[in-house]
Amino acid sequence: MVAAPSGAGKSSLVNALLERDPSIRLSISCTTRAPRPGEVDGREYRFVDVEQFKRMRDGNQLLEWAEVHGNFYGTPRDVIESSTAEGHDVLLEIDWQGARQVRGHYPAAIGIFILPPSIEALESRLQKRGQDDSHVIARRLLAAGGEIAHAPEFEYVIINQEFSVALNELSQIVQATRLRFLSQAARHPELFSQLSITPGVSQAGAKSSATPLA
Repeated sequence: MVAAPSGAGKSSLVNALLERDPSIRLSISCTTRAPRPGEVDGREYRFVDVEQFKRMRDGNQLLEWAEVHGNFYGTPRDVIESSTAEGHDVLLEIDWQGARQVRGHYPAAIGIFILPPSIEALESRLQKRGQDDSHVIARRLLAAGGEIAHAPEFEYVIINQEFSVALNELSQIVQATRLRFLSQAARHPELFSQLSITPGVSQAGAKSSATPLA
């Protein structure tokens, strides 16, 4: 799970990671906000109206959902469950509220929070992005402080000052996550059985997906 305040560079880092490691499956969230210039339905988001979103929510079709900046966002269950069943790593771009809900279903999920090098840098990035007017930018900056306050709930924090460095750090976290005991056991069941390796008490009691969610 990768979270960040708007403008911290989360989407750019995630897209670069997916290009570097195509084996990772990206969970495409659904949202009620309007598409930004260049966004394509089914690629960046599944764009739905409010009524459709509420039907998905009430029908238990969402793993998590939240209202952010006046719009609804949610993670469809189908892709997560099918991808993990097939043994794939799944990456979620998410906010802190959604991350809390996901942990209820996948306690072993790894959380990564992306921080800007400063609030001034965050404001500059939002302005250069050219996708929001001044009122929206002001609202996003006001919300950023509250979002950043939840960074301690995540296992890892990356400061996105230099993009290439932040990307390498993100990739290293994913690689380390794959080497956790339960992850390796899920990927290599025959080897673990042949070697008579079984989970310890703490590991056996942990609820985990077939593969971890980065």
